[in-house]
Amino acid sequence: MVSLLSRRSFVRQASLATAAGIAVPTILSAKPLPKPVAETIVGHNGFRYRVVPGWGVLDAGKNPVNDCHEMVQDAKGRIILLTNETKNNVLIYDKSGKLLDTWGHEYPGGHGLTIGGEGNDQYLLIADTDRHQVIKTDLKGRELMKLEYPKETGKYAYPSQYKPTETAVNPANGDIYVVDGYGLNYVMQYDKTGKLIRYWGGKGEGDETFDCCHGIVVDRRRADAPTLIITDRRRNALKRFTLDGKYKSTIALPGSYICRPVIHGDNLYGAVFRSTSDSYPDSGYIQILDKNDRVVSTPGGSEPLYQGSKLGEQRKDQNQAVFLHPHDVLVDGDESVYVAQWASKKTYPIKLERVA
Repeated sequence: MVSLLSRRSFVRQASLATAAGIAVPTILSAKPLPKPVAETIVGHNGFRYRVVPGWGVLDAGKNPVNDCHEMVQDAKGRIILLTNETKNNVLIYDKSGKLLDTWGHEYPGGHGLTIGGEGNDQYLLIADTDRHQVIKTDLKGRELMKLEYPKETGKYAYPSQYKPTETAVNPANGDIYVVDGYGLNYVMQYDKTGKLIRYWGGKGEGDETFDCCHGIVVDRRRADAPTLIITDRRRNALKRFTLDGKYKSTIALPGSYICRPVIHGDNLYGAVFRSTSDSYPDSGYIQILDKNDRVVSTPGGSEPLYQGSKLGEQRKDQNQAVFLHPHDVLVDGDESVYVAQWASKKTYPIKLERVA
């Protein structure tokens, strides 16, 4: 350590040397400078993203999460996360990751989260696998309507057979679609008042049946011919149906156990909770498809490669330890992607900023 006297002497000599135009040697700190942190970039083919460190991380003692199941964004730009942690089932963030509000203690199986309506009339649909219900709420958590198990179909003998995983809303008429992905795998269509219109699907081997119809979305990219896209997760596929339940086609996604389809602009996004095998842990990634149903980018996974119209099997990129079990994605107006994860050590969502 340099003594006070020697410091004064150095300062005096430095002043004299500076006045005389003599270069003064620099005293180097013994503490090394911090090394720059390398950015993590994921994705392919113009859909590449930077992982934002620490986005949305909260005090787990005050605002814990268990499974971060799904996320939506409201008309005010707020990001709404659903978790099955009943201390605070719903966490509301701004885009910077700041917590704005919390509510909800009544959704032990909070799994699916869909937003409907416009402006001040927006509402949420919560699919609860433990309550065997779909619950409609306002954005502050006040319950507005419940859809009970669909006894009127004649397929369900008791409520616990029904474990709804996701919903979708047709904005043209308010119809609500519910997929029973963890139950008997039927798709129910209701009008906006909750009256059952029809049902279809169920487990089976045919194109019109499912093995885990985990997610659903109304695809309005062709305004003159809207359709439904429904997950067939254990078959590594998405299936397209008409709005009244008639099968049209299958989008094969070899190796990808995709959760729910999300439409943003011309593209379809989905979280893949595991790859290559339903029993391969910590192997998830994100998939992005173009308007022609071809995978163009797989952030966190292998590059999508086609032979003609056939996609090769995809798998986790072992060089990128970004994700464990992605369960849902949200894409905002800046093209940033937010990733909620299931069974991933109670971690908060991950934000990806688009770089190309």
